[in-house]
Amino acid sequence: MKLSLGFSPCPNDTFIFDALIHHKIDTEGLEFEVFFDDVETLNQKAFRGELDITKLSFHAFAYVHEQYALLDSGSALGFGVGPLLICRNESFAASKEHLSPDLKVGIPGRYTTANFLLGIAFPHLTNKQEMVFSAIESALLEDRIDLGLIIHENRFTYADKGLHKVIDLGNYWEEKTSCAIPLGGIVVNRRLDQETKEKVNRLIRKSVEFAFANPKSGVEFIRQHAQEMSEEVMYRHIDLYVNKYSIELGMEGRKAIDVLFEMARKNGLIPAAKQDIYLTSPVF
Repeated sequence: MKLSLGFSPCPNDTFIFDALIHHKIDTEGLEFEVFFDDVETLNQKAFRGELDITKLSFHAFAYVHEQYALLDSGSALGFGVGPLLICRNESFAASKEHLSPDLKVGIPGRYTTANFLLGIAFPHLTNKQEMVFSAIESALLEDRIDLGLIIHENRFTYADKGLHKVIDLGNYWEEKTSCAIPLGGIVVNRRLDQETKEKVNRLIRKSVEFAFANPKSGVEFIRQHAQEMSEEVMYRHIDLYVNKYSIELGMEGRKAIDVLFEMARKNGLIPAAKQDIYLTSPVF
């Protein structure tokens, strides 16, 4: 049986899925057709129901939970992993409490969790321009935008390019909720039969566990998609985004997601959930 699988080319995702798609674990008869896309493209594919299994932002998941269920494994949650709002003009960093609503903000997608957090922290910053996350630093340096909302490996590169941090929205979230920040999850299409969905859930956990037990096994595959990133930065990226929540959400991970969704609903940013968002019942 072949299933379509979408995830980003970022090191955290290629690290997680290397063993699965390269049969370093027993895939129990499943084959995978892989699609590498940035998170907002994956979000849009989920809206159209194109993929059997996909990575997507938790913000976007709120809109497709009737079509997809969240798996226990593969998610990106954590502390100190949130998006950063950055700038070229240092005066914006110095006056972050009084940012003008006229400022143009480059965002990595309307339905990214990063944009959701920006809306909570700075609801008046509505002059937004969507772009691929990897293009935001260049847009700042070329003065095409005033502020940039960065995710993924750009956390490690912006300062070297002379750019400045305005605020760490991950820290903002942690101080507000005391929870890990939910960034992205792995979901499975509900149209698949229950046995297949549970098998996918089990296999992704095994793939993550294999990656942790053999951290250098997928280095060539990870480097192939890492956009000229050094190996040191690759593994800093992995260490930041792949953790215990990637193996299993557990009580803490589910609480963080539930808090995110509840806060978003109260702010009118997402619709109310009509059914359980999780594939399986919690086992604690």
